[in-house]
Amino acid sequence: MNFNNNLPIYIQIMDHIKKQIASGELKGGVKLDSVRELSTKLKVNPNTIQRTYQELEREELVFTQRGMGTFVTEDEEMILKIRKDMASSLVNTFIREMKDLGYGLDDIIEIINERLRGD
Repeated sequence: MNFNNNLPIYIQIMDHIKKQIASGELKGGVKLDSVRELSTKLKVNPNTIQRTYQELEREELVFTQRGMGTFVTEDEEMILKIRKDMASSLVNTFIREMKDLGYGLDDIIEIINERLRGD
């Protein structure tokens, strides 16, 4: 994983895990790597992973069972909500950037339609 210097590492790791959950790559009930395993894989301090997991748990996307590990929520509504929130954020960013480039609504729709048709 390549980290961006403009955003805290734990947030970047959170976003990566959220994307894996939203896309179905990490299914509900799946055990996440231990703090030590993930910190070794990503070459970051274990405290960074611990904070990531705490924040994900605070957002109710994961839960911890003492002595067993950290698991992805099995709450399908929560998973659908995070997926929808992430999609909405992407669309909002896209629209804002397109407007900053001077495109109007009709132009944006046309560009999207062209891309979807493969033109």
